Amino acid sequence: MKSRLPQLSYSNVIATIALFIALGGAAVAAGLPRNSVGSNQLKRGAVTAAKLKKAAVTSGKLAPKAVIAGKLGPNAVLPGNIGNGAITSAKIGGGAVIASSIKNNVITTNKLNSKAVTTDKLAAGAVTEPIIANGAVTPAKLSKEFGPIVSTLKSGQTLRGTFDVGGSSKSTEPASFRAAETFQFPLLAAPTANVIATGTTTPACAGLGGGSTTPQAAAGQLCVYITGATSEAELSIDTGANNRLGFGLLAKFKKAEADNFVQGVWAVTAP
Repeated sequence: MKSRLPQLSYSNVIATIALFIALGGAAVAAGLPRNSVGSNQLKRGAVTAAKLKKAAVTSGKLAPKAVIAGKLGPNAVLPGNIGNGAITSAKIGGGAVIASSIKNNVITTNKLNSKAVTTDKLAAGAVTEPIIANGAVTPAKLSKEFGPIVSTLKSGQTLRGTFDVGGSSKSTEPASFRAAETFQFPLLAAPTANVIATGTTTPACAGLGGGSTTPQAAAGQLCVYITGATSEAELSIDTGANNRLGFGLLAKFKKAEADNFVQGVWAVTAP
């Protein structure tokens, strides 16, 4: 009896070839040596984001300047990621620093340029009395529209002026003339009056200060210095007209029928 060989069909052949390839591919994959797959064996686009392990890409794997602005997500750069001194003035955009970005009391006086604070930068009422140094506001700083200062003379301050009393008399009798001087600023009280003859001084009236235009007076004193007069002229201060607003002068001349005068300078210092 003859044995019959099984007949090969197309499906049996294909199945056998597929099994061989499967078993051979697995053997090839299992037999790949370590580090045998390099960049040349990878197809373009073969490594996708899903194939990367978490934290697989470290800083050492990034090329210099590899991370550009377009690759950063919102809020990706935090304060802890910025090195000290990393943000320089050249890195700050125009208008980047606004009032709300500046901490209170951060801008100190040494941070301001000379003439940086102009009048239009001052708020209404910003300059108050404690801000102005003593003696800082001088007459030259007052507006032309500012009216005359009407106030009592401060203690130790001095007023000065000139006087000239006299006239012509056709009478044969001795003549007398009156005049009055007003203080530019009133005093708190009437001063003590002194008439100083030419070339003399007293403890209350120390002289003309090296010239005829700077007469001196101690505190609370009125000093009237005679600098010129006709012969036999007498000058006195009218006590009834001497007060905190000014003083009166009385000049007497013994020489009749002549042009008589007495003139000089005065100083008064507030007590």
